[in-house]
Amino acid sequence: MAFRVNLPKWGMGIDEGTIVRWLKTVGDRVEIGEPLVEVETAKATQEVESPVSGTLIELLVAQGDVVEINNDIALIEEDDG
Repeated sequence: MAFRVNLPKWGMGIDEGTIVRWLKTVGDRVEIGEPLVEVETAKATQEVESPVSGTLIELLVAQGDVVEINNDIALIEEDDG
């Protein structure tokens, strides 16, 4: 089953972020806590980390896209177990 990775809220007053650079590509294996993407907000550039271990199966937004907080940005096929 695919796990939906969403853009987290990093602080008050931050409602959106711009996808600066994907650090992983579709088909890459990812581990819990491994950085997936760099996101620029009004206050800083942050990394979104993988919440699960598995294989990155889809990027739902492109570099340069502006994404609202809590929207899905990627899908990861979780490891069994």
